[in-house]
Amino acid sequence: MNNDQKLANLIGLAQRAGKVISGEELVIKAIQHQEANLVFLANDAGDNLTKKITDKSNYYQIEVSTVFNALELSMAIGKPRKAIAIVDAGFSKKMRTLMA
Repeated sequence: MNNDQKLANLIGLAQRAGKVISGEELVIKAIQHQEANLVFLANDAGDNLTKKITDKSNYYQIEVSTVFNALELSMAIGKPRKAIAIVDAGFSKKMRTLMA
């Protein structure tokens, strides 16, 4: 199992633990309220969504990862989504080690 698969599994685990916020508007709110520790944005998301998420994340200094496309991200959490936020420090830390 490679690191991308491990990362996808970990996102699924975080989803089941209730530590994932998904959906465009909710992710942006989580970034603004500084609840998000790490944001995953689909690398094939539209230009508007990509700009909105990256601008907010840069302003609030939250890391954005684009390692997955929309299908892989949706498969990981079991819902069709292009942006998700991880709101747990432990999960975020482990995910960063897998992405390194």
